[in-house]
Amino acid sequence: MIAPIQDAFVQVFTLGPLTAILFGTAFGIVIGALPGLGAVVGISICLPFTFGMPIIPSMSLLLGVYCGAVYGGSISAILINSPGTPQSAATTLDGYPMAMRGEAGLAIGWVTMSSTIGGLISCVILIIGAPQISRFATNFGSVEIFALIVLALTCISSVSKGAMSKGLLMGVVGLMLSLIGTDPVTGVDRFTFGTVFLSGGLDLIAVVIGVFALSEAFTRISVAQEPQHKMRTSGTRMVLPPASAWKGRGGILVRSSGIGCMIGALPGTGPATAAFVSYALAKQSSKRGENFGKGEPDGLISCEAANNAVTGSAMIPTLALGIPGDVVTAILMSALVIQGITPGVQLMAENSAMVNAIFLALILINIAMLFLAFPLIRIFGALLSLPERLIMTGVFIFGILGAITVRGNPLDAFTALVFGVIAMFLRAGRYPLAPLVIGLVLGPQFEQNLRRGLLIHDGDFLAFFTASWIASLLFLVVLLVLLGPPLMAVLRARRQEIAY
Repeated sequence: MIAPIQDAFVQVFTLGPLTAILFGTAFGIVIGALPGLGAVVGISICLPFTFGMPIIPSMSLLLGVYCGAVYGGSISAILINSPGTPQSAATTLDGYPMAMRGEAGLAIGWVTMSSTIGGLISCVILIIGAPQISRFATNFGSVEIFALIVLALTCISSVSKGAMSKGLLMGVVGLMLSLIGTDPVTGVDRFTFGTVFLSGGLDLIAVVIGVFALSEAFTRISVAQEPQHKMRTSGTRMVLPPASAWKGRGGILVRSSGIGCMIGALPGTGPATAAFVSYALAKQSSKRGENFGKGEPDGLISCEAANNAVTGSAMIPTLALGIPGDVVTAILMSALVIQGITPGVQLMAENSAMVNAIFLALILINIAMLFLAFPLIRIFGALLSLPERLIMTGVFIFGILGAITVRGNPLDAFTALVFGVIAMFLRAGRYPLAPLVIGLVLGPQFEQNLRRGLLIHDGDFLAFFTASWIASLLFLVVLLVLLGPPLMAVLRARRQEIAY
């Protein structure tokens, strides 16, 4: 037992892996902070350089890019209301309002601490409970994952900021947009209007860039002449929240990290689902839930702890079962295969030292992320000291380049532009944009698991509520989340009546 751990320390604490950890994490943070250039793009760039590297340095480099990019997306989400990655969309809801009232550094401090702690908790759970969680994850079939997606979709009512009807409408629009492309069951094109470009569906990154980055740039440029509208994030430096500020927030941090660990262990879900589910549940349970969407640190803690906790637990099905949960873990799995390592049930028994070394590298990556954030945030803060029109022009240019880079298709820039213009008008009408992204992100999984479950149960939809205790429990949580706000409103009204 001790020998493999000693071997892991010997393998990791050498010049090659440590250099790879520092470079990969820093590169990942920068890539994640640039709208449109997420973990997939970063890992794809670095993958060819790992072919001639030993297994531990190569995995340290790729995992550093992965973890750094997940965290880095929150930087642009806070500073310019443009999430660098889809999973950071929830961070804009409370991060950007804090930035606009002059607390950008503190918001980044909350995000950094939550991301680091969430990532470390996932590493501990990965080390201790990987075999048990892997066995539990095998219990999640189509019905269970469908119930989990339904729970995630209920967060639409939580992020609508008092406009539930508009939020639900935007959620439905997002679900409808996710239907564009090839039918996953029959293979028939739908809503493509006869164009090959739409046969693969709308590119998520292009839509996210348009909805958040470009619409923000259009809106800010249109009002930049007004003296009362100025950026307050120039010269940003990260400010870590004091220990006293964490009082009463430890429960949200631990619970959100646990949610991220559980969702990350399920193939096909990912950090975006974890962030939105955790945000919705935190709003229901937090004593400061009414402040969510107005710059509440609890909102930042919930989504950032959850999406960074996914990074460790996502390796569980990849390493223990040989089942990649998303594109990122599929690339990581391919890197292992290239090195002659076959992920699967025998991996931990046959290569325990290597697996322990990967676990140790993940721990060091999360620690490095905390220290690297200080100089990198100052660089982004310096960039934001430029004139606002120049900044927004840069956001527009990098947003367009990011939209094109993901798939190498120039038409994705057109998609981003169209959604940028549409979102600008939606902003003017006070329609919440986050529900649209939620529906688009979760739509494909929602449809695939629904139809697969119906095929399994011969079209009996009621079986979704009775076939599995896990699904039944998740649907019960959905019911509680939906009924929570009206019940709390009734209780508050009664308390006020009694008080008077």
